[in-house]
Amino acid sequence: MEGTINMQSMRHLNLFSKITRVDTRFSFPYNETIIFCVPRHLVSKAIGENGKNSKQLNQILGKKIKIISVPEGIEDVKEFVKSIIEPLDFRDLDVAENEIIIHAGSKNKAALIGREKRRFLEMKQIIKDFFKKELKIV
Repeated sequence: MEGTINMQSMRHLNLFSKITRVDTRFSFPYNETIIFCVPRHLVSKAIGENGKNSKQLNQILGKKIKIISVPEGIEDVKEFVKSIIEPLDFRDLDVAENEIIIHAGSKNKAALIGREKRRFLEMKQIIKDFFKKELKIV
C-alpha cells in the first residue's frame, strides 16, 4: 500500500500498537469505521480475548473499529473487499487487467455507493492503494 500517512492516522496506528501489541502500517477510514489491517496470523491477537482490544480502541476513539487481514496479493481481493464492506454483500467480483469490477444487486449497489458517492470514493482509494487498480460497481 502506498500513500501518505497523516497525523490522525499516525495517532491511530500508535494507539493500536500500544493496546494490541501488534504493529501495522495499514489504517484507513471506511463508512465511519476505522479499519486496521494486520497480518493474517496476528488478527486474533489484535482483536484480543473476547474482543477486549477492539472494544478498548472503540471506547477510546469513539468510532467503530474493524480489524482485518492484509491481502497478500491480488488473489485475496475478494475476501479483502468482503471483509471491509461487511455486513453488505455483492454477487461477484471480477479482476481485470487494470480494474476491479464489483457486481452487486440494486439494493446493495446503492449501499455500496453511498450518499454523495462517499463510500464509493473511500473504497476506490483503498483499492488504488492496495492493488493499484481502478474500481467499478455494476
